[in-house]
Order: sequence, then C-alpha cells, then structure tokens
Amino acid sequence: TGDEPELLTVPDGWKEPPFTREDNPKGLLEESSFATLFPKYREAYLKECWPLVQKALSEHYVNATLDLIEGSMTVTTTKKTFDPYAIIRARDLIKLLARSVPFEQAVRILQDDIACDIIKIGSLVRKRDTFIKRRGRLLGPKGSTLKALELLTNCYIMVQGNTVSALGPFSGLKEVRKVVLDTMKNIHPIYNIKTLMIKRELSKDPELRSQSWERFLPKFKRKNLKKRKEPKKKNTKKEYTPFPPPQPESQIDKELASGEYFLKERQKKRKQVQEIKAKQADAVKKRQEERNKAFIPPKEKPVVKAKKASTEKKIDIEAIKEKVKNAKKKKLGALPVEEVKLKMAADEKKKKKK
Repeated sequence: TGDEPELLTVPDGWKEPPFTREDNPKGLLEESSFATLFPKYREAYLKECWPLVQKALSEHYVNATLDLIEGSMTVTTTKKTFDPYAIIRARDLIKLLARSVPFEQAVRILQDDIACDIIKIGSLVRKRDTFIKRRGRLLGPKGSTLKALELLTNCYIMVQGNTVSALGPFSGLKEVRKVVLDTMKNIHPIYNIKTLMIKRELSKDPELRSQSWERFLPKFKRKNLKKRKEPKKKNTKKEYTPFPPPQPESQIDKELASGEYFLKERQKKRKQVQEIKAKQADAVKKRQEERNKAFIPPKEKPVVKAKKASTEKKIDIEAIKEKVKNAKKKKLGALPVEEVKLKMAADEKKKKKK
C-alpha cells in the first residue's frame, strides 16, 4: 500500500513493571562484589550516613561494608538477592557517595527509571587555569547555569573536583554529558541551554513528533574576534643555490688587506693606543655635553601686555549720588512722594464738598 506505516509510540506515563522475586525465584548462582575508594574529607559524612546506606541496600538484599582504615566501601550480594541488576545499582550508589553526592540524592539510583553518569573532565583541558575557568562557567554566577540545566534535564548535577556526577533519567543524562563536554571544548553552556528550552517546547506539540526539528533550532556560528598576532621577526626563505657560501675572511686576511700585517710590533701598539685615545676623547665629549644640558636655560614665554581698560562707557557719578539720596528718603513699605501728594489733594476735595 502507498500509506506510510505508523510509528509505534510509548504512551505517556507508562512504566515497566518492577522486578519481583517471582521473576527469579531461585536467586543468583555466584556472589558478586564491588569496591570503591573514597577521599579522606568524605570520611566523616559517610560514617554518619552509613546506617542509612545499609538500610536502603538491605531492602534489595545487598550487604554494604565501610572500611575507614583502608578508605573503601564494598557492596556484595547475598543468597537472598533475586535482582541481578541490584548489585550494579549498589555499585553506582557507592560511587556517587565517594564523589560528594549527598545520600538523599544518591539513594534515588536504586529506583528503576533513574540512572547515573560520572563524567571525567580533568584530562579534557591542558592548562589548569583554563580548566578552572571553564568548570566555573558550567556552574554560572551563583550556580544559575547549573540550576537551569538541572530544570531542563530533570537531573541532579554535582560538579566536584575533576568529575561531574549526574543522576536522573537516561534522556536527561545524555543531554548533560553533551553540555559538559561542549563546555570543556570552549562552547558556552548558554547555547546548549537555549536549544534545550526550544526542544522542551517543541516536545509538547504532538503534531511535531514525527517531524524534523532542525528548522526551529538555533544555529550558532563561532566568531574569531582576535586576529592572530604576526611575529616581529619573519623568517624569509632564501632562494636555493647549489653552491656553498663563500669562506669568511680570517684575521690575517683582513690585516693583509689593510697593510697592518707588515707593520712592526711598536707601530701596531702605537696605532692601538691612538684608537683607544680617540674613543676616550669621544666619550669625554659626549659626557660633557650631557652635563652642560642642565645649565642651558629654558626658553622664556613672551610677555603678554595687559589690555587697557575700555573708556567707552563713562560712569555718571552724579546720577548715582542722586539715586542714593532718593533711596535714603524712602521708608520701607512707604508710598512714593508723588502718590502721597495725589492722595492729599483728593482728601482736601472731599472735605470741601462736605
């Protein structure tokens, strides 16, 4: 038929049924064990939480022992253990505990839908300073980049020393590993976080499940802002010649060419003394010039003549005196003289009318 076959999809919320004793009633044939070392600074914490570890593993019939003298943790299966994968989960649990993951998070590895990934980043960068800078970039300011990555991948991430421990679903772990390795290759994690955000939005649309998401995802190009510095001394290759270079002249050849070879010893010494004296005289002359520089007066700036005061506006002193006299006669808040006279005249008129 011309119709395309429909792809089988897992329904949302589907979980694989848990592994029970009925699935493996006879148990395991051999005893398996795993051991891992832990650093000295983890000793106090492990000693404190070890009873909880034993309790969690006893539910899966796995024994756990802590050796503080050797600094190691060991997990072993028992005759009652029926789940063959339980020992692998127990091994991952002690690995996470050794890598500074807190017990509350590490114990989640015993669940069926949770896995872990320990990414080694110590050997990916050569210089120590560059490694610390890129590892810090993975954390972000106040751990914001790491928090964003945890929310997008549904994983718990712990950056510790030369490793990154991640704990969560398989799909999330795959993304975490990619982001961590890209960050160590000098690709900023913000680019991958942007891509993950777009993917999360696209996954909500059921129509886009069977389509390619390439057109929606951003494409980041690498920019080389700094140009390569050119060396000061450039080595230019000379043209190849089959003939060897001419033999350099010896001291005797030079003396023969200048005629010094035929001079007597006394004459040679006299010439050498003259050359030394000439050099000394030049040195004394230069030294004297340097000393005399301190006694040379600096060039004086030309004197700028002061401009004469402009006599265009003549001040009328008499007019100013008049103004001062009038101001003294006036009382504060009193009316001008003319207005007082007019008022008095008006009052007299009123009296005559009466």
